[in-house]
Amino acid sequence: MADDDEKPPKPEDFQKMMQEMFSKMPSGSFVVPGMGVSPEKGLPEEELPAKADSIFEFDYLPRDIKAHLDRFVIRQDEAKKALSIAVCDHYNHAKYRRTMEKEDGKLPEVLELQKQNVMVVGPTGVGKTYLVKHIAELIGVPFVKADATKFSETGYVGGDVDDLVRELVQRADGDVELAEYGIVYIDEIDKLASKGGMIGRDVSGRGVQTTLLKLMEETEVPLSNPMDIRGQMQAMMSMGRGGGGEPKKDTINTRHILFIVSGAFSGLEKMVQRRLSAGQIGFGADQSEVAMNEELFQQLETQDLIDYGFEAEFVGRLPVRVVCEKLKAVDLENILKFSEGSLLRQYEREFEAYGIRARFEESAIRRVSEMAEKENTGARALMTVCERLLRDFKFELPGTSVTELTIDADLIDNREERLKVYRELGKLVDVEKARAEMDTFCRGFRTQHGVDLVFTDEALAKLAGEAAEQGRSLLQLCGQRFRDVQFGLKLIQKNTGRTSFEFGVESVEDPDKYLSDMVVRSYGGPAGGAEAAPDGTPGP
Repeated sequence: MADDDEKPPKPEDFQKMMQEMFSKMPSGSFVVPGMGVSPEKGLPEEELPAKADSIFEFDYLPRDIKAHLDRFVIRQDEAKKALSIAVCDHYNHAKYRRTMEKEDGKLPEVLELQKQNVMVVGPTGVGKTYLVKHIAELIGVPFVKADATKFSETGYVGGDVDDLVRELVQRADGDVELAEYGIVYIDEIDKLASKGGMIGRDVSGRGVQTTLLKLMEETEVPLSNPMDIRGQMQAMMSMGRGGGGEPKKDTINTRHILFIVSGAFSGLEKMVQRRLSAGQIGFGADQSEVAMNEELFQQLETQDLIDYGFEAEFVGRLPVRVVCEKLKAVDLENILKFSEGSLLRQYEREFEAYGIRARFEESAIRRVSEMAEKENTGARALMTVCERLLRDFKFELPGTSVTELTIDADLIDNREERLKVYRELGKLVDVEKARAEMDTFCRGFRTQHGVDLVFTDEALAKLAGEAAEQGRSLLQLCGQRFRDVQFGLKLIQKNTGRTSFEFGVESVEDPDKYLSDMVVRSYGGPAGGAEAAPDGTPGP
């Protein structure tokens, strides 16, 4: 029988103990509904301004958003227009709805606003993610991106999909209201198309489509994942707290979350073309295959997407459909030259960190773009091509005397020959840089040992040349070559009173022999005190 004195802890004591335990664990990986503290500011939620209010100052025009996107994404004008209009309509609807709620306390019964979720069709590397990302940054709403293949790899349906919405809360620093106006972007959505002839439950395709249906329309998603024990314990602790005040939200509503999905939809263009040419027979039939472009996309029908493997209800939740066309060499060239995120600027900064000024000529930009087009991976191919072309230059030139790299078509076409030329240039001595390094070494030597070292121009050139050949700095070479000369110099100084010593070519080739001869001569004068001449011979 238990001792009467050992009573179970009170609920409030248990809650306090659990809060202290969780407070010592890393934060930011989950959302605590109703805990009443901002994870960013550490202030009670009621004392913080409503960040979501900034969304309802939304006054962008479609042309404003497109102008912003033009800074980062080249071409894709129709996609930019469609996305700009859809985003403006979506947030203007949300703004109008919130205004009506604040003024009247409730929405008019006749108010019906359909969400303009977007489907973007286009090959990889054409700027689909960039478009959505920069829209979210411009508006100032939380943005979450995920690949549909992530859902395909799970062993259950729904959990990970709901986590997309929960992640919006994390991106909004725990501000649930702000998260309810965020943007969820799902790439590779075409991977969810169910395959024909499949028997049984298609978890990776049709099942995820069904789960996404309610999210894209309107539903309440719990802030704590049912599979997350820690989050569930936090939620129970929060619910168990006493006290008055307005109850905190423990769900997030998806009514105003904008969903944008995208994918390459490989094979969809063939389905559309096959339908269009179904009535053509004989020599008039067009047997050529064309890529999905704006002209062909205008012929896309909902039934084509259903035949591709999507549920009719799922396609219906994506009323806005746009296409991003494949990039050609001229488009890739414009990306390199005019995009604010240009890869050329990145390479210039990287070479500059090694003290090398890299300059891309027009001929090189054109050649890189032509090579990237053949990779068939869009703008991503630019990095692939540049890395392959410039890898050896970035490896071998840093640390040499090369201070400028001219990248033109000849360098691209004859990399090995040009690399040999730059290798030879790297062996040449940068006299000013070498003299500055030598002055640094001599000052340190004088401070440490009280003796002045003077190197002739010929000796300096020889040492700098050796350093370049070995890929080392002149400071490193001198530090090793002359690390013990102070002992001989101090002995000569004691015998002769001399404090300055000149080193010529012969002395830097074999410092030990040079000093040994000088020490012997320092003893040859009267009473051992005769001063040696600058060349090391005893003075009169």
